[in-house]
Amino acid sequence: MTSSTNSKNHLLLYEPRTEGHHLGWLRFIADDLLSANFQLFIAADLRPSARERVEQNLAGLLGKVKLFSAYDENGRRHLDGKIHSVAHCLKISGAENVFLCALDEIASDCWRRATFSFRPPPELRGRIGGIYHRPRFLEAPKWHLDRAVKIPGFNRLLRENWWRQILFVDEFLAAGLKKENPTAPVFFLPDACPSGYDGDALAAKNKLEIPADRKVFLFYGTGARRKGLHLAVEAMLQLPPESHAFLLCAGQQNPADKTAAGLAQLVRQNHAKLLDRYVTVEEEKMCFAASDVVVLPYLNHFGTSGVLSRAMSAGKPVIVSDEQLLGRLTREHKLGLVFPSGNVSALAQRLEQATQFSSADINQFSAAARRYAQTYSRAAFRAALLQSLAAS
Repeated sequence: MTSSTNSKNHLLLYEPRTEGHHLGWLRFIADDLLSANFQLFIAADLRPSARERVEQNLAGLLGKVKLFSAYDENGRRHLDGKIHSVAHCLKISGAENVFLCALDEIASDCWRRATFSFRPPPELRGRIGGIYHRPRFLEAPKWHLDRAVKIPGFNRLLRENWWRQILFVDEFLAAGLKKENPTAPVFFLPDACPSGYDGDALAAKNKLEIPADRKVFLFYGTGARRKGLHLAVEAMLQLPPESHAFLLCAGQQNPADKTAAGLAQLVRQNHAKLLDRYVTVEEEKMCFAASDVVVLPYLNHFGTSGVLSRAMSAGKPVIVSDEQLLGRLTREHKLGLVFPSGNVSALAQRLEQATQFSSADINQFSAAARRYAQTYSRAAFRAALLQSLAAS
């Protein structure tokens, strides 16, 4: 696969994951770079369990990119699974530079190692960049151990010009870093609101076999405990039997124990439906169209959420844990309701409150969602991404 080129437009995208937001972001990035005439190589998960999903997500682009596996013949990432894996993939691709769709794959390890004077492979210097979704250590208290072992390495690699660009999805964090270090290759990248999510609600409910008179609360994504599915189920169980609330759970949830039992009870009572599997993009759009409110009861969540972005694209209000960036965005943009993180009773109250929304309430939230979706649009994402690459 190796090819020789000195063009910075010959770029490797490194994305070894398929769960959650990863493939959606890969598609966004590939679309936008191809529109700017980049020649793309993509290192992705091509193991038998994931290959079909990757190729479905990149449908229509496979003839325009060079796709190869981020995993070796034993099903493991090459070499150390982190920065040396990236260097290996860059070498075999023959690309000039590498862009990580999620810099988080290697960031923590890089910062810790650099703190103790261990640098990345020298061939990566000035040739690597990416999107940093969850840089928790940057907002940790000064006395926090995580901050102490990462900040010196982070600053060292910035000073030594290892990075072509680091894009943050938190606009407030990016602005603060840029103010502290105006020459740093730091950029803000809007978490884009994709189009096509504002479908016909009644038709979507019919297809999903949800009663038309129910207020549908969508819980979408993976079943990791930090996403708060257990909180949503417990809150639903606290509502009176006559409530019109209906919980639609979509995505690979794998509920267990008390949460699984609670969901089963709600399903029996015709207050819930569970799509416990990987859902296609079209099914995803149908779920958002069918929803009246989208629920994000996350616990200690850092950064943005593709679920919030899709809810805004669909014009739906949200109920969000009032913590960190998601809480701030919801409050400042008036996107819905917030509740104290982890408080089941408060969440139940917000669910019941949302079932009573008037037409005026819905119109107000829909207008706020439209404004948000215009600001954090795919066009804004593309412009910011391409600007960061042009600046490097």
